[in-house]
Amino acid sequence: MEINYANNILNTKPYAFAEVDKAVEKLRNKGVEVVDFGVGDPSSPTANFVINNLSLAAQKRAESGYPSYVGDRRFLEAASNYLQNNFGVKLDSNTQITSTIGSKEAVFHFPLGFVNSGDYVICPTPGYPPYQNGTRFAGGIPYFVPLLEENNFLIDYKNIPQDVCDKSKLIWINYPNSPTGATASKEWYKGFVEWASSNNIIIAADEGCYIDIYFEEKPVSILEVATEGIITFYSLSKRNNMTGYRVGFCAGDSRIIDGFKKVKTNVDSGTPTFIQDVAALALADNAHAEEMRKEYQHKIKVLSKTLADIGLPPSKSEATFYLWQKVPQKMSSVCFAKILLDVGVVVTPGDWISDTCHDGVNPGAGYVRFAVVAPIEMFNLGIERIKTLNFNTHTIIDTTINNVNLKSA
Repeated sequence: MEINYANNILNTKPYAFAEVDKAVEKLRNKGVEVVDFGVGDPSSPTANFVINNLSLAAQKRAESGYPSYVGDRRFLEAASNYLQNNFGVKLDSNTQITSTIGSKEAVFHFPLGFVNSGDYVICPTPGYPPYQNGTRFAGGIPYFVPLLEENNFLIDYKNIPQDVCDKSKLIWINYPNSPTGATASKEWYKGFVEWASSNNIIIAADEGCYIDIYFEEKPVSILEVATEGIITFYSLSKRNNMTGYRVGFCAGDSRIIDGFKKVKTNVDSGTPTFIQDVAALALADNAHAEEMRKEYQHKIKVLSKTLADIGLPPSKSEATFYLWQKVPQKMSSVCFAKILLDVGVVVTPGDWISDTCHDGVNPGAGYVRFAVVAPIEMFNLGIERIKTLNFNTHTIIDTTINNVNLKSA
């Protein structure tokens, strides 16, 4: 029989980070000791207190059956306490918070509750692929707004055409930002919230993956400015190295939360309750997050200096564990990634996580993303390999590249 994929699948480009994983696996199969700066998957272990309490929580919940679709009471209260203790935001855990299976499923499914066929959804680019993919699967149309260095990688919302605003149901933002490491100030949020409200556009703020990973000034939450018309997305994956636990929460306007709860009751059965139990403990602990901040700050400083020393443009990151690095002039990001691949270092080309905007420009062109999540020994090995390169006297280095096709690797 003939098997035909749905148009949504046929029209979805390969997931960028899955492509990076393929490149890593191909090199490892050749016996290369790979230093992976490509995918943002923390390698440091989950905190001992989480692991030690996991079995106890599972025993306690042995006969609890299916979890709540929208979150166990203890976990929702822990999320509410976390927001109040860390950002001074007081929310009702019954009506303004819902649990999620990490951030990815929440981000992808959220448009199903608010976007009709033909509605626009404004998406930052470079940006997290589920912003646009979830939009398309819901029947919406992504409208890409570039994150540019001249705007400090903040969305230039004032210059979004009015006819686009009139067709838009929601806008995605992501601060602290992956991949640029940029943060947004309270003043910027105030102007942005006012603009969104005047245009009747829901703000979907994917802020909670990296808001606890910062290096100097603590990032603000958009919820410190307002809750009306806003939903925020939080995850314990990066804050607590709990990527495999698949647990997080959304918080904000009770009407938006209620609509998303209706989506979730139809698409999933909730995060296992015993995982929510240990997640509640993790949200109450800031010591582990502080340890990870120090580790990532050290790595970012070392990497940034190393890249500058070999002749690359200066780069910085205010938060996250990413460095958004310009490549040498007249060189593509994929070409630069191939050069690093030649010395066993994997990065993500900016083109892969960016889309061409209405002006025909892809803002990820000319950049690569480094994720400094490798164990310190492997990180140091990667730094030594990078030091073998020298772009101070290079012109174009295509001739030095082995026949490696990174896109298909």
